[in-house]
Amino acid sequence: MKRRIFIGAGALTLAGGSAYWLNATDAGLGTSSSAGFGAAVAQTTAEVDTSGIIEMTLGAKDAPVTVVEYASFTCPHCATFHKNVLPQIEKNYIETGKVRFIFREAYFDKYGLWASLMARCGGEMRYFGITDILMKDQGAWLGEGDPAVVVENLRRIGLTAGMTNESLDTCFNDGDQVQALVAWYQGNFSRDNMNSTPSFLINGQKYPNMGYEKFSEILDEKLAE
Repeated sequence: MKRRIFIGAGALTLAGGSAYWLNATDAGLGTSSSAGFGAAVAQTTAEVDTSGIIEMTLGAKDAPVTVVEYASFTCPHCATFHKNVLPQIEKNYIETGKVRFIFREAYFDKYGLWASLMARCGGEMRYFGITDILMKDQGAWLGEGDPAVVVENLRRIGLTAGMTNESLDTCFNDGDQVQALVAWYQGNFSRDNMNSTPSFLINGQKYPNMGYEKFSEILDEKLAE
């Protein structure tokens, strides 16, 4: 029998009759560190089925270099990387078949988890377009951090991306997906010894956040091996 992650005693009910998981007080979230989040959801175990979580990727499967980014949708440094560095990597390495890029979310707070739920409910075809909006307009949708406002902002982004109110209602109320995503995040972070975002695995080797010049240098070294 699968043990459940404690997400909260109740749902957060917002305007329009929609209920959204993760009440801030009940969940005990809102920390800025992976350790704090891990303590808040300590009930997560390997028994939670994460097999349905899809790896979100860009680029050719047979590319000689694989880059895995660990990022949070609420991390300012992640937003900077996605605005200033990733577009150049995409143009020069991903679109040219040199790099396969894998994006793995980290959940340090409820807002990052909500954003991930919404982006993933848009499907693989919409995912990176939604991710671009979430990163580029991070300050706008997070606002002052009011939960009701944040969720309505996320709903607006989802609708702009072509989702429906009905699909968004289903998405935000999917408790099983929440549990799977949190367990998936914890397993990934633990296995790859991650402790901050953005962090990267480049052909299996761990690297911290960096600018495009350094990233390009490392990619070229890997390609030459």
